[in-house]
Amino acid sequence: MPRTTPSPLLYADTSRSADMLYFGRFSVPDPFIAFAARGKKIAVLNALEFGRAQKSSGFDTVLPLETWIEKARSRDSKAGVAEVIALLAKHYKIPAFNVAADFPVALADKLRTEGLTLAPVPSLFPERELKSPAEAAAIREGNRCSATGIAAAETLLRRSKIKAGKLVLDGKPLTSERLKTAIEIACLEAGALSIDTIAAGGDQACDPHERGHGPLRAHQLIVVDVFPRVAATGYHGDMTRTFLKGRANDQQRALVAAVRAAQLAALGAIRAGVNGRHVHQQCLDVFAREGFETKRTAKGSVGFFHGTGHGLGLDVHEAPRVSTTDYILKKDSVVTVEPGLYYPGLGGCRIEDVVQVTDKKPRLLSSFHYDWEIR
Repeated sequence: MPRTTPSPLLYADTSRSADMLYFGRFSVPDPFIAFAARGKKIAVLNALEFGRAQKSSGFDTVLPLETWIEKARSRDSKAGVAEVIALLAKHYKIPAFNVAADFPVALADKLRTEGLTLAPVPSLFPERELKSPAEAAAIREGNRCSATGIAAAETLLRRSKIKAGKLVLDGKPLTSERLKTAIEIACLEAGALSIDTIAAGGDQACDPHERGHGPLRAHQLIVVDVFPRVAATGYHGDMTRTFLKGRANDQQRALVAAVRAAQLAALGAIRAGVNGRHVHQQCLDVFAREGFETKRTAKGSVGFFHGTGHGLGLDVHEAPRVSTTDYILKKDSVVTVEPGLYYPGLGGCRIEDVVQVTDKKPRLLSSFHYDWEIR
C-alpha cells in the first residue's frame, strides 16, 4: 500500500464509504476503525466480524475491539470510539492522521480534545483514480449488469402495444415504474444491485436525474440510465441508452444523431495526457455545428448542461471529471462518456458508455447496441 504522511484514519462502514472498502477489501455493514501504521493496514473489529476479517480481508492486522475497549475503560468507564482511537494512536506512536472530508465531525472534535491532529484531505486514496486490470474487469462486469438491465427495459418496450398514444403491456399501462422494476430485477439476477435507476420519458427525460414516473407514451424519447453495484466486488457499472417506441419525427432523429456524434467525437479525443475540458469541448462543438443551443430559461436549462463524463469505480461518481473544469486524464483512469440534449416538448436523449484511458484509443468497458427506435 502506498504510504501517506500522516497515516490515513477511517471510521465508516463499507456500504457508504468506498474508501473503507478500497482500504480493506472487506464488507462490513457497521462503522469500524481502520488506519495505517508502519506500512501496515490495521482494522479494529468486534467479535461479530473479527474471525471473518482475519480469513478474508485485506487488512494486515485485525485487532479485537473488545480488548481495546476494555483497555480504554480501565482509564475512563465511559470510553468509546474516540478514546480507543487515541489509545491506539499512542500505542503505535501516531500523532496525526489524514481523514476524508466526510469523516464524522463529532468524532473529529473529540479526537482533537484527546490531543490528536487530524488533517482533512480532498482524497484519502488518490491512487483510486487509476484502475488495475482486476478493477477494470470488475467495472466491465458492472456494465454487463447494466446492459442486462437495459435489455430488460428494451424487451418490455418491444412487447408493448400502442393504444390511444400510450404504451400498454399485458393489458396494463407500461409505466416508468414497471420498466425500473424489470431493470432492477434483471440486475439483481445478474449479481448487482441497481438503486435510483432512471427510466424517464417525454419531458421527464429533460431533467437528467429525474427517475421517471407514471405511464409512458408512444413516439416519445425514453432515457434509461442504469448504474448498478456488483455485489461481489462493490464496483459499479454505468450505462445509458435512449429508446422510442413508435415512430420518431425528424427532429427527434436529428437530436439522437447529434448526441451519438458528440459521444463519438469525445471518445476520439480521450487519451492519457489530454485535458478533460478538451474532450468536453468536442461535444459542445458537435452540438453547435448541428444547431442545438444550450441556454438557461426561467424554467431551467435546455440543451447540453452537464459534464461529458465522470470517473467510475467503487463510487458511481469519482475522479476524474470530464467537463468544463481543467483535469488532465491519466493512463488507466476510467471515465463515462455521456453527452446529452434536453428540450421540453421535443424530449431528452443521453447515450453513455464507459472507457479506460490509455496512451492511444480508449479501452471500451461497456457494450450494448445503439438501435433506439422500436416500431
